Amino acid sequence: MASERQQKMSEVIRQYVAQFIETESTSQSLITITRVNLSPDFKNATIFFTTLPENQEHTALAFLQRKRKDIREYLKKHLKTRTLPFVDVEIDAGERNRQRIDELLFKDKKGL
Repeated sequence: MASERQQKMSEVIRQYVAQFIETESTSQSLITITRVNLSPDFKNATIFFTTLPENQEHTALAFLQRKRKDIREYLKKHLKTRTLPFVDVEIDAGERNRQRIDELLFKDKKGL
């Protein structure tokens, strides 16, 4: 379980990464930062994202992996912390699965 401080910092990092992506990405797909997992020592941050349309996920992943250093520099400018986390990015499969379950439940309710 993450501490309250860790949760707050994860949310701040999520907001700053979303701002960075808003200014740096093209308009080919919508990239949404769903969550950030921050290690207890604040040295590593894993950024999870989804995209619309779904077929652009791997393109967005390649873009974000290329921009990891730039994201870290952006965080360095805006975060006022002693330790700056190293950034990694991953596609949020959990969010995609949740959306699929919601879609199936909606179809099931509609059929009743």
